[in-house]
Amino acid sequence: MKKSASILIPVLILLFFTVSCKKDPAFVIGTMQLASCTVGDAQLTNGVVTNNVPINQPVVLNFSESVDSTLVKANIYLKDNTGNTVPMVYFSYADTYHTVFLKHNASLQKLQQYTLVVSKSLKGKNSETFNGAEYQFITSDASVTLKKITIDDQNFMTPSVVGMVPVTGAVFSVEFSLPIDTVQVKSKFTLDGSAKFIITFSSDLKSATMVYPDKLANLTKYTFSISSNLKATNGYTFAGFSNVLTTATIPLSDDELLTVVQRQTFKYFYDYAHPTSGMARERSGSGNTVTTGGSGFGVMALIVGMERGFITRSQGITQLTKIISFLETADRFHGAWSHWIDGSTGKVIPFGDNDNGGDLVETAFMAQGLIAMRQYLNSSTPAEKALIDRITNMYNGIEWDWYRQNGQNVLYWHWSPDKNWIMNMPIRGYDEALIVYVLASSSTQHTIPKIVYDAGWAGNGSIKNGKTFYGYTLPVGYDLGGPLFFAHYSFLGLDPRKLSDAYANYWTQNVNHSLINWQYCVSNPKKYPNYSASCWGLTACDLPAPDYYGACEPSNDKGTIAPTAAVSSLPYTPVQSMNAIRYFYYNVGDHLWGDYGFHDSFDVQESWWADSYLAIDQGPEVVMIENYRTQLIWKLFMSAPEVQAGLTKLGFSY
Repeated sequence: MKKSASILIPVLILLFFTVSCKKDPAFVIGTMQLASCTVGDAQLTNGVVTNNVPINQPVVLNFSESVDSTLVKANIYLKDNTGNTVPMVYFSYADTYHTVFLKHNASLQKLQQYTLVVSKSLKGKNSETFNGAEYQFITSDASVTLKKITIDDQNFMTPSVVGMVPVTGAVFSVEFSLPIDTVQVKSKFTLDGSAKFIITFSSDLKSATMVYPDKLANLTKYTFSISSNLKATNGYTFAGFSNVLTTATIPLSDDELLTVVQRQTFKYFYDYAHPTSGMARERSGSGNTVTTGGSGFGVMALIVGMERGFITRSQGITQLTKIISFLETADRFHGAWSHWIDGSTGKVIPFGDNDNGGDLVETAFMAQGLIAMRQYLNSSTPAEKALIDRITNMYNGIEWDWYRQNGQNVLYWHWSPDKNWIMNMPIRGYDEALIVYVLASSSTQHTIPKIVYDAGWAGNGSIKNGKTFYGYTLPVGYDLGGPLFFAHYSFLGLDPRKLSDAYANYWTQNVNHSLINWQYCVSNPKKYPNYSASCWGLTACDLPAPDYYGACEPSNDKGTIAPTAAVSSLPYTPVQSMNAIRYFYYNVGDHLWGDYGFHDSFDVQESWWADSYLAIDQGPEVVMIENYRTQLIWKLFMSAPEVQAGLTKLGFSY
């Protein structure tokens, strides 16, 4: 064999298809012999179908004699598996015409069979004869593949979103199956279309580490891409790659993170408030439908917003004035507001076929918020003093005693002018409605006697439980505690820390209820894939179809986690709740975090993530985080003289 032609291959490597054939005595006949045929590292052998032959490299044939170049184009060609000829459009020679280079006119198909034909009509320069040869081969996939990619040691190969990527200094690591052509390689790696990576390749050019020099936005999705224009040094192509990551500042201090969650969630009650009434919409997308109870939670959130500087006091007072003016003229039923109200007109929106009147529980949630706000306002400021008086008048106008339904020793949830008492739902404990009896007892105009509380709410002691679950004893209520909103709604204003009556110590009740809920998720008896010590919280929330909405709890566990459950239990379970807040924000924030804080719920087993927000779930998060941090809303509500008198009347110590 004469001087190697390999020195020419790099010039052609991006353009040519290459085949390599061993010397085959059966075809070395006559005075000119075919000594070798190369396609990169592939070799063709007569009588054997050669696999994994590259498709993008030149054919290189080495003959024992100089070939007659006038005969080459007609007598060396390629056939596909249907017998059609794949024309050769480039011919080059070396070693005084002993070596022939060929290029086909189009890319060959991957994993297809072809035949290389060297006709016996080919002759040497001095008319040496050649017996002819045919070689069958199957092309390779002819591509370079991505074997591994990580971001700060997180697997980034799968198409799912990767979270917890720091905003600065994240290290991307890639590994390819073949050495990479590094000419203009920087343009092949982009983040949201920007090619700024600082790239360092390994000595074998198969691996690289990359750092993005600019600071990224926090909790923001970015698309990382590797262009399909990337090629291996041997010319093999790359199919391209794209995946999504989400940044997170790690770590925020716990205090900073709580402020972020409060500020973002507060926006639901300010930025997303109904423009006419200032009230909270029932849920995202509910249009003019505003909610009485959720708006009561929003009034308490408004205090937090002013106190923490999310809005100015002037902005808060303006919003509050809008809410009070709306409530004064909205439909009321013996002083009680309906569950749903049209935020533009103040007219009742039926909550159900028979629920088109007063809702005493929703009204109590609103009254709780208004009383806390009244205590926050400054009576020495004329504008705020006027609001204080208007709130007191509205509270005094609630006819709690009417809702005893003709003097019974229990309060009833609903009444309407045309349906009367058809709903017939007594408010009996233990659930979210303790605040109803406290405020009814506290009323100076329409109060109730203690027997209504004892016989109605407490069932003369039947609300007691006393059983132990996961090592925690429940003084009152359902086995395993029920949904966690029982520990939240009445206790946004009502301070449970020292609160006791004949039936329970309510701090013990709420702490143990929360711990049972947490421990149940840790134990995870149904083996849901995401339940853990940091991913927990069962309460009423949106659910995947066909349920759509329901009250989740340990005895009705559907696999759906609601952030409000763990977040709003922060005063009761600070360690467990803080772990959950970090998990929701950092680990799954790309799915869960949005314009108004954490979305309502998620179910990993069903691959379902709610995109909704509910007022009754967002409100407790803002308020209970504040009660954990400063006890502000507890202090305000408990400072009301009516509340103190009402609690004393019912036999509470506080």
